Amino acid sequence: MSHGDGGYRGDHPGDGPGGHQTRTRLPDEPGAGTYGGRRPSRSPRGLVGVVGVVVLLIAAIAFANRGDGGGESPAKDGKGGPAARATAPTGERPVTGSEAGIATGFPRTEQGAESAAANYVVALSGDGMFDAETRRDIVETVYSPRVASERRTELDRAYSREKFLAGIGLESDGSAPEGMTFVARANPVGTKVEKFGNDAATVAVWYSQLFGLAGEGSKNPVTEGWYTNTLELQWLDNDWKVADFQEKDGPTPVGRDQVASSAEEMAEAVEGFGGFTYAR
Repeated sequence: MSHGDGGYRGDHPGDGPGGHQTRTRLPDEPGAGTYGGRRPSRSPRGLVGVVGVVVLLIAAIAFANRGDGGGESPAKDGKGGPAARATAPTGERPVTGSEAGIATGFPRTEQGAESAAANYVVALSGDGMFDAETRRDIVETVYSPRVASERRTELDRAYSREKFLAGIGLESDGSAPEGMTFVARANPVGTKVEKFGNDAATVAVWYSQLFGLAGEGSKNPVTEGWYTNTLELQWLDNDWKVADFQEKDGPTPVGRDQVASSAEEMAEAVEGFGGFTYAR
């Protein structure tokens, strides 16, 4: 397993093919991960300007989303690649299947492949990967049978390394220390179909990830990272399955000058707010 730059990759810490991982960089020194103060109050004139910009933005979004919802192939952008499409309603029923807490039974369409990719990124980047039994269920659910056994062996070996777990601040069984809350959650922002065929698809998922330990005295506070995973999917047994994937950092937005929440607030938020099932 590779821990480049002292960071952690939160989805796949394996070393084998496809073992690309999500990395969350920790602050280099105390206080490096927090912001200095609240956003200064705006003048009345500034507020009027902001309201005007928001109104124009809403109007532009509404105009852009006036599509007919047809099933045509994605338009091309100016560089010849697939153009982004808004997540407008399609009229198709969402998936109703579930296995190991992961949505399954995605349709054999571009939108079905996008939904599968987004949900699989969430599963492979979550705290369930740190529990041996849950991890095996996740791997067997999202990976194609051809690669699932190999990936399961690699991941079991990687996640059982005490040095790896200790570096994150977890116990030898992958659990959080007493009084701490372990946070590992991916939040997809959007998806893009790179390639699509009858039996295979390549889908990129852009997402942010929260990772760390929330609790008083935590040496690994919860931080945020941004990544793009490109998944190669295969159509097997009436569902999309992961054959391989690649990961890269970003695109990463500029952080706002918001005051970082306390460890207690972060722990309460993670425990109180559940995740989503993602669909096109």
